[in-house]
Amino acid sequence: MTKIRTVSEAKRKFFTHYSRPISSIYRRFVEELLVEMHLLSVNIDFTYDPIFALGIVTSFDSFMQGYQPAAELPAIFSALCYGVDQNPDQVRQDAKNVAASAHHIGLDAWVTAASSDQTSGDNLLLNTLTGIHQRHKFKYSRLFSIGLYTLLADQDPEVKDNDEKRQDYLTKLSELLDLSLDKVVKDLDLYRSNLEKVDQLLKVLEDAAEAERKKKEKQAAATTPAIEDAPVTTAESPES
Repeated sequence: MTKIRTVSEAKRKFFTHYSRPISSIYRRFVEELLVEMHLLSVNIDFTYDPIFALGIVTSFDSFMQGYQPAAELPAIFSALCYGVDQNPDQVRQDAKNVAASAHHIGLDAWVTAASSDQTSGDNLLLNTLTGIHQRHKFKYSRLFSIGLYTLLADQDPEVKDNDEKRQDYLTKLSELLDLSLDKVVKDLDLYRSNLEKVDQLLKVLEDAAEAERKKKEKQAAATTPAIEDAPVTTAESPES
């Protein structure tokens, strides 16, 4: 019988790949994302797919905005994936590919794919939707809904601000993919609300950094005149 990995083991693997401290502002998000990914990975009904991958990438990139030093972000993302036995390069590539496959595909094609029992063509998004429709058990996740929302918003930017249009899209796809519309809407409302909080936090951090910069400039300006106004003494030539 295969031993199911524990959350502690996932965290241990994460810190094996990334042992440096994470800024306290972002630490909670990283820990929660790791736990969420872990619990899904050990669920018997869960199957990884590109839309889920896009949800991971979108969440990470959105909530880690402003992290310093930014050069550490790829290593943190990789550690998250390795912590749940996923390949970070594959996750990034799958997310990129499914986003690219959604371009220039109307919602009608999404609906057809999400209600079809046969794949058609080589479009990654359409084939993914068909595969979910065919699956006997599909393990829904918040990250999947974020990936789906990202694709919809990329195709039609009005989805972000037009509640009626967003609800219409989500209703159709939830019905076809046998998802709980209430749960999808609730998860996305919370995601969008948290994004607003991130934007507010970044603004506070930017204002604090600007205030600190001005303070240092003022201090520097206050000390400069003292140096410039200091009397200049010259050595007198010795008498011959």
